[in-house]
Amino acid sequence: MLATKPITLSRTCDVIEIPSGINEKLPAGTEVRIMQSLGNSWTVMSNHGMFRIDAKDADVLGLTPSDAAEKALAGDGVFSEKLVWDQLKTIYDPEIPVNIADLGLIYSCVASPLEKGGYRIDIKMSMTAPGCGMGNVLKADVENKLSRLPEVKEVNVEIVFDPPWGPSRMSEAAKLQLGFDI
Repeated sequence: MLATKPITLSRTCDVIEIPSGINEKLPAGTEVRIMQSLGNSWTVMSNHGMFRIDAKDADVLGLTPSDAAEKALAGDGVFSEKLVWDQLKTIYDPEIPVNIADLGLIYSCVASPLEKGGYRIDIKMSMTAPGCGMGNVLKADVENKLSRLPEVKEVNVEIVFDPPWGPSRMSEAAKLQLGFDI
């Protein structure tokens, strides 16, 4: 859904500033235009800049978060590796309509139990190009979504460029979606 006219935020909202990836707040009454809707987040433009709004704050735009996004976030209250991967599949590259897992941007995902309980998740991920300006935004999205999973106490995301990303890392579904021959 792209807005042709401004939407006024109904309440103060947590956002991620693009391209810095810094978490900020937009106050109630701020006028925004929806520029892009990918997965379970929206890219909006205001007089203050461009921001990403997560599904948990969809109501500020007058939208309802999808049932799938809410179920993925809530899970069954028990940590699992599948839950981690399900969350990674809700994060989309802002420039390509495919999630970061199917794009092959996740090079490593390791969940380790912590001595005092809970889990630490270490992610090594890449970008489709070394000069990609969305690196901080995607990193912040991964940290934000994974840190809200049940029993997750720590999330560490490292952006790496070795080996360089290439289309061969994409899943077959992503290749089909983007029109690549498989």
